[in-house]
Amino acid sequence: MFKSCWFIFILTLTGGGVEEHLLNPTLITSIRTSLSEAKSKSTPGTVLITVAELGKFFCNGFDFPWMKTVSSGSRINLLRHMVKLFKELVADLISLPMPTIAVVTGHAAAAGMMLVLSHDYVVMRRDRGVLYMREVDLGITLPDYFTALVRSKVANPDVRRDVLLRGVKVKGDEAVVKGLVDAVFDDGEMTVDGGVRLGEELSKRKWDGEVYCEIRKTLYPELIAVLGLVTKSVVKARL
Repeated sequence: MFKSCWFIFILTLTGGGVEEHLLNPTLITSIRTSLSEAKSKSTPGTVLITVAELGKFFCNGFDFPWMKTVSSGSRINLLRHMVKLFKELVADLISLPMPTIAVVTGHAAAAGMMLVLSHDYVVMRRDRGVLYMREVDLGITLPDYFTALVRSKVANPDVRRDVLLRGVKVKGDEAVVKGLVDAVFDDGEMTVDGGVRLGEELSKRKWDGEVYCEIRKTLYPELIAVLGLVTKSVVKARL
């Protein structure tokens, strides 16, 4: 699920419930391991691109079918465990020392949408991609870092309201208008190509990853506090 090409690392989501790429401890741990590997190998100009196997879904959120394999009395505790694990993954992405791009070629729902918003840039498939926060429909309140992430990444309060309180399903062109994604493309392959081209453009700048990361963190003080991250001053320039 992980490969690198020149300065670009490609993280590919695979499997997880009929290609839904559902987030369970196994997948979350695998993603975090891949991010750690990318971090250890990063150099100026490194970029991370997250994609999913082409299909209906980019990521359909937490793996509720897997949770239902345990007794009903244990499911709430298991959900809390998942929420905690995923928080660590979000923190990894926000503190990753390189630009990050999510290539959304299918549905990204609930925690899947949060995974998308944890990236710096988002490109989306026009004919199939959907962004959707379904917690209000499911009857589940949001973890504090979910709402902090939305407030940090979604500038328009009306859009935040509609996404969280109405559970609207946002498709590609509308997502651009609402400021949720940066660009849309006509099909899956074109979306991946668009994400890679963006990655190549960013890589050419050869930014120092540590500096880039610290500037990113200063953009989102509420999110950084909720995630338990800290900022620091870094000077790499020759003054």
